[in-house]
Amino acid sequence: MFSWLIIIILSYLFFSLASFGDKLVLRGVPNAKLYTFYVGMLNILIIFLIPFTKFGFPDPASLGWILLEATVYVLGLYAMFVALERFDVSRVMTTIGALQPILILMLTLAFWGSGVVSGMNLLAFVLLVSGSILISVEKKIKITFHYVFLISFSSLMFSLDYIFSKIVFLHQPFLQGLIWMRLACFVLVLLLLFSKKLRKQLFTKKANLDKKSGTIFVSAQFAGGIAGVLQSLAIALVPLSYLATINSLRGIQYVFLFIITLFFSLFLPKIFKEDISKKIIIQKMAAIFLIVAGLALLVF
Repeated sequence: MFSWLIIIILSYLFFSLASFGDKLVLRGVPNAKLYTFYVGMLNILIIFLIPFTKFGFPDPASLGWILLEATVYVLGLYAMFVALERFDVSRVMTTIGALQPILILMLTLAFWGSGVVSGMNLLAFVLLVSGSILISVEKKIKITFHYVFLISFSSLMFSLDYIFSKIVFLHQPFLQGLIWMRLACFVLVLLLLFSKKLRKQLFTKKANLDKKSGTIFVSAQFAGGIAGVLQSLAIALVPLSYLATINSLRGIQYVFLFIITLFFSLFLPKIFKEDISKKIIIQKMAAIFLIVAGLALLVF
């Protein structure tokens, strides 16, 4: 019954690795649009899954949802990368994740009505969201208009991505729906080539990744690709009543991300370092307790 739970936890593990890699590369890449283009281009690799399914052309209604999903995904991705350039990776990813489940719950109610959400699911949802918010709160956070706008916009786009993906999977076989959505994303980022400025950046030496950054980029996108497939599978498998809940489990991603950043900050500060005090560690541990409690309600 809860195979989707194991799948989504594994997905968030790989997302945390991808997020950390993105931050390492973005420290040396001054253009989020360029990075969005690179990430979007890698979606073409989805064609290697075609032999594993009975591939066919989607019906017109499904095609419309597929195009919408690709559009909101690319827009959310771009806004997230801009935010990652300007703010700490932990703060950006955790704040986006704290907003998403609330938005997804509202969108789920708007699309399918209140009958899809039960009391116990809602309690687990509240605990998981509370943990995600607590793990993302910072005492010395500097809230600016750009921060609020980028985070809010990215969260909304990614929330719509969840809803549109679920709609596609309700009408298309999993692999076929996934392949078409990723192909649509690939085609969409190709439209960025109409930008003369982007074309110029693509062919300048400064815009190209060096060997070290390129290795990190490929590794991060490989992890992100695995995470994306696992997340899509979880969205396809999960009942509508748990759709917002699986996103509220994103707090687990921030637990993984916190552990990774803590490890590097303590033992490999020359590679990556963020300010982590004892108070922050206590705060994160309290958040982890809430997340574990929410998980326990789901399982038991």
